Amino acid sequence: MVTIAQSDGTLLDSISEFCRDSRMAESTFGRHAVNDGKFVARLRDGARITPETLERVNTFLTQHGAKPHTAPPELRPLIRVAGRATPKPPAPGEGAPSRNFRFFDNRQKYLLFVNTCSEKEVIARRVGMELAHIHPRPPAIRIFDAGMGDGSVLTRVMREMHRRFPTRPFYIVGKEISLEDVRLSLDKMADRLFEHPATMLVVTNMYYSEAPWLAPKALTAATSLQWHEVALSGTTAHEFSEQIAALEPFLAKNWQARHSPNTGNPIYERPVALVLYREDFRFLLDDVIPHQGKARADYDLVIASQPYRARVPAEFKAAKVIGPLARALGPGGRLLGIHSCGRDPGLEIVRKVWPEENPFVTGRHDLLRAVRSELGRDARHFNFNAYADSRAVFRYEMHTLPTEIADSIGTSTLFAAWNAAVYVAQIDDERLAQVLGERRYLDATREVLQAHGGLWFLDESYVVSRKRG
Repeated sequence: MVTIAQSDGTLLDSISEFCRDSRMAESTFGRHAVNDGKFVARLRDGARITPETLERVNTFLTQHGAKPHTAPPELRPLIRVAGRATPKPPAPGEGAPSRNFRFFDNRQKYLLFVNTCSEKEVIARRVGMELAHIHPRPPAIRIFDAGMGDGSVLTRVMREMHRRFPTRPFYIVGKEISLEDVRLSLDKMADRLFEHPATMLVVTNMYYSEAPWLAPKALTAATSLQWHEVALSGTTAHEFSEQIAALEPFLAKNWQARHSPNTGNPIYERPVALVLYREDFRFLLDDVIPHQGKARADYDLVIASQPYRARVPAEFKAAKVIGPLARALGPGGRLLGIHSCGRDPGLEIVRKVWPEENPFVTGRHDLLRAVRSELGRDARHFNFNAYADSRAVFRYEMHTLPTEIADSIGTSTLFAAWNAAVYVAQIDDERLAQVLGERRYLDATREVLQAHGGLWFLDESYVVSRKRG
């Protein structure tokens, strides 16, 4: 019988007690819990852990009847980010580190990945396929992007929407908690508003259970909601761009976030809904413009591209992300989910350094079963489509010059490939720091690139659709 680990004291104390009571070697615990046989030894040497690592440890402890820790001393201290302010020391009780509000990496890794790989472009084409299957109803085509990022996917999708529906009004809501990503996304929107003037755009930082309806659930959050409506004047993309850039003080003041001390996930300081449209199209969009407390969901298409961390359990993904988004669909609406699935050269690179690494533990079939269970009796109103691999799985690549992959590969290319591989596999900074002092990670990257003639990755997709009847 395993003794329940107590939540007071250190995480190391609880792990040691668990290992004694269960007669499990500490190295075995490390391998099973976090794929690192030296994990407990490193804790004993004073190593700190990230919220992601703590979540994996807690999942393992819970599965074996032990009590999880919420904020042990080993958790790395929080660095709060607010606009462009200098990072401040953690307040009492705060224990999770800042990742610039990317779930598992810092901003530099994210931007390097986005600009060296074709994932955003390929995902946008996959989303475009779904536009042929939606059944929009007046007064607008309703789209929800469950993670705008830098806006690369959404702007491409909006171009395809304009090609298919050049005269219909658009109602588009984008969720994003990262201030920098909101800036990058908005910077791309002036051209979209110029090409398709009947566009109603909302950007929000609310949770998945709130953002589709633009309504915070907690009373304290609802009373602090920052609802900001901006009617853009003029008729040129330059004029729109100037007015969007003028929103910088509002964004810096209100788009602040911190990390949950319990989960490490980013959470808003105050909920925000930024409503943008063209003043000269206000009359046409009168029935489309949302109003505080009166917004509705009923989306024709929900884009859920990489909306969760790969390692979290399928039940968590279903309950906190996909389940709420599915409920936000209107009749005939479709939710397109996309996540990394491994089985590619990127994972080969990672496994040459960490042979037992397996970040992609939940496939689309497992996730859809969990979503069906989460929806309960309401599941009868939905279709769950995993599709065959020929349709569901797609490939994207790292951009390289035709002659770049040869006997001698430039160091910058190796760095970019390594960054892409560990970004997709969501390797935490602690483990990265342990190997960056050696050369084997570059050798491993070179071997895989030469073996495959380049670097590519696989994503898989699935669709949850609400029945029309």
